[in-house]
Amino acid sequence: MMTQVGFLPDETSSFVGRRAELARLDTALATRRMTTLIGPGGVGKTRLAVRAARAAADRYPDGAWWADLSPLYGDALLLPTVSDAVGLADHTLRMPVEALCEWLSDKRLLLVLDSAEHLRGPCSHLLAELITTSPGLTVLVTSRQPLATRGEHVVRVQPLPVDGAPDALRLFEDRLRAADPHADLEAPGDRAAAADICRRLEGIPLAIELAAAGIGRHTVAQLATRIGTRFDAPVDAEDLTASRLDLLADDSLWPRRHRTLRTTIGWSHELCTPLERLLWARLTVLRTDFDEETAREVCTGGPLTPEAVDRALQGLVAQSVVQWDGTRYRMLDTLREYGRMWLAELGEERAAADRHARSFLGLARRAHDGWTGPDQISWYHRISDTHLDLCAALDHLLAHDVTAAQEMAGLVGFFWACCGHLSEARGYAQRALEAGPVEGAHRTRLQWVLGVAALLQGDFATAEKYGALCTATALYDRDDDGMLGATYLSGLTQLMTGEPAAALEAAERVLRMTEQGRAEGGAGAPGAPGASGGSGEQRPYGVPGESAHRLRCRLITVFALTALGRLTESLPAATALRRSCERGGEYWTRSYADYQLALIALLQGRPEDSAVHARDMLAGKHRLRDSFGIALGLDILAAAIAAQGAGAQAARVYGTGHAYWRMVGHPQRGTPELGAVRETCELQARAAVGDEAYQRAFERGQADNAEVGLAAALRSGLQP
Repeated sequence: MMTQVGFLPDETSSFVGRRAELARLDTALATRRMTTLIGPGGVGKTRLAVRAARAAADRYPDGAWWADLSPLYGDALLLPTVSDAVGLADHTLRMPVEALCEWLSDKRLLLVLDSAEHLRGPCSHLLAELITTSPGLTVLVTSRQPLATRGEHVVRVQPLPVDGAPDALRLFEDRLRAADPHADLEAPGDRAAAADICRRLEGIPLAIELAAAGIGRHTVAQLATRIGTRFDAPVDAEDLTASRLDLLADDSLWPRRHRTLRTTIGWSHELCTPLERLLWARLTVLRTDFDEETAREVCTGGPLTPEAVDRALQGLVAQSVVQWDGTRYRMLDTLREYGRMWLAELGEERAAADRHARSFLGLARRAHDGWTGPDQISWYHRISDTHLDLCAALDHLLAHDVTAAQEMAGLVGFFWACCGHLSEARGYAQRALEAGPVEGAHRTRLQWVLGVAALLQGDFATAEKYGALCTATALYDRDDDGMLGATYLSGLTQLMTGEPAAALEAAERVLRMTEQGRAEGGAGAPGAPGASGGSGEQRPYGVPGESAHRLRCRLITVFALTALGRLTESLPAATALRRSCERGGEYWTRSYADYQLALIALLQGRPEDSAVHARDMLAGKHRLRDSFGIALGLDILAAAIAAQGAGAQAARVYGTGHAYWRMVGHPQRGTPELGAVRETCELQARAAVGDEAYQRAFERGQADNAEVGLAAALRSGLQP
């Protein structure tokens, strides 16, 4: 398990020079609340920020965290992006900025915002609030221009020196060898030609990297000659031999002093084959890192066949236009800007957005279909990691294909609710419902998403309303899966509001109604899921291939039986449900079955078994990045440890649980019967070690970074 505090991007290539800049930046981070690295595109601001943040990270107990703002085309997702970056998964109805300020208020961390130039105003306003309310926060920003925030300390990043220092030449040689390990500058005249290239390119790192990538098609001497010819030529917007970038440039984005980089990118573009240029333009519609499959889906069309996309993609990697980290591809924002200009010049913006939206609608469909299968976790992560692309696709579909938008908002809603994107799940579902008429399963699913998001935000009245609407809609449509989903939503709302008997009665009734003669396997017990009403007739519990809604509905019966104290019935029900989930590779429901098994064992006086089940639950929730589930699991694990007499260990785990509750923005949540469990946990732990030792351990758990605290909690066995 990862216990690193914070997240910074990996450095996938060598870092050259910048010793003086790193020293100045280290001093700035130690003495200033906010520092902004400014300079033209391609000058190396991002690489410098990564290296400086990594060097300073140990000074921040709560870590160094990175937010890439380059994929954002507007400020609508600025707050969610920054919240994600610092580990906040807010489950409340508060304003997002209020939640973020509260989360950071007692943290000592470094926050890096990369590529903020296109969001200068919104970033300035946000950082002004964060710095005012979070005294332990240090901010590092990269931007082409200052943000003009009060207290901002500006550090200008210059190109690498080309006279009297070897840095630019070393960068050229490093990138040359990265493309071809056998390449060198040992041929007569090569080193002088390379030095001339670096001088012509004015030491701009991105320009040097692009030039080095062109060596595969030219010798160093030929490259120096071509670049010299290009740079000696006058820049004339009427001259068709000039770089196309000069013709397309917006002077507000590309000031004339950036001619060197503009010309270099334009020259690199001309070195590309026609299909590579077309792919370069089409790839710019993607907001996040991507794989070959996504590139084919988004970019195939006309002369770009799927096979041609693969070949052109490798060509762009060879020329450093696209970067490959071993698993995913990405494009630097400076090169993406150029590609977007070409996309507009080609008149393909709408067609590219249509293909992008279709691709991510397909992703949402496949993820939804795979939710209860063995790839659930990988689908969950993929939906989480492509959040910005999914939002962009939904925005496009809401404007151009409402029916597809309604389908997509319903499909990704539960994923987003689990990922902590409750505001987006609720907002897009509401917009989709209001965008036009919607019938059948799409309507039920949108209402269900709205209800689940409201429930997780603690808005029980709205959750109850949409549970009733889902039930009515599913009955009208004769939609069995819709009925199961509606019952899960209504049942969970009833459990949270102290009505377990009503939740149990409804769940058992709907499970019987929708069973339709399923040949289910496993031992049963009276009153368990699928049991005939109290007659004692044993009915089986589940089969492989059950829908997600059916598994969740069975989970309601387990929760309700436990809440009602019917432990001899809830134990086999939870065991059978876990077995069904395990057979299908389903982790989300399975981890809550583990949670119930932990609670049942604790209530039955088996704390050792309870701790085992609690750790199983926590391992599953950690793989799913489900902060709400982790918070619940830590509470029950602390109670199991306290019941075994390890008071200090229980207090620390309990403190870590409180840190996770803060992460989701709620005080301890859950069904009402958990109040007594938590109270007993604290009393037993205090009795075991005394109030003073308990408080020290609790505060240690609360102060731990969440990942570090969770890793400690997952270590099995009692600790002194």
